[in-house]
Amino acid sequence: MASLLAQCGVAACGLSYMESKLAPKGKGNLQYYAVTPTILIGMGFWVLTFGMKVGAARRKYKELAEKDGETEVAERYDLPNLYAQGTSKHARAFNCVQRAHQQIFETFPQVILSSLVAAWNFPLSTALATTLFCAGRVAFSNGYAAGEGDASQRYSSKLAKYMWHGIVVNTFLGVLSCAKMIMGDEN
Repeated sequence: MASLLAQCGVAACGLSYMESKLAPKGKGNLQYYAVTPTILIGMGFWVLTFGMKVGAARRKYKELAEKDGETEVAERYDLPNLYAQGTSKHARAFNCVQRAHQQIFETFPQVILSSLVAAWNFPLSTALATTLFCAGRVAFSNGYAAGEGDASQRYSSKLAKYMWHGIVVNTFLGVLSCAKMIMGDEN
């Protein structure tokens, strides 16, 4: 954890410094700012479509559980249960799909807030970090959902770990952007 924080802190400071020295200033900055909300809107749409996988998985694993003779299938798999009760292979497989979706909501609000704040002063660096988050998040969630009950599959793609880098870099960039605004030095 300390290593991740240090790496991301150095990356955020380096990116923000380079952007403040090299990136164009002025009226065009709003166009650069708009890149990050565009990425976030696209990610929001992906989250919506990923949520539909949960409903399909609920039906699929409920049917497989019934076919395999599991008992009390409706009580364990049906809504309002968020997760399927039990430890059968079908319950574990469904729960991984559900957890992949649920975990998005534990991180995405932080990414949205920090990205929108950070992009005010560092639009190019923030767009890069947000893209890194999105690529990692998609890889993480798809690996988790496809793991058939093996939660370690969430890191089956090398991209998955970069979700955390994107979150932390954006958090640092957001803090730096706020500091610039407080000091009256924003773009």
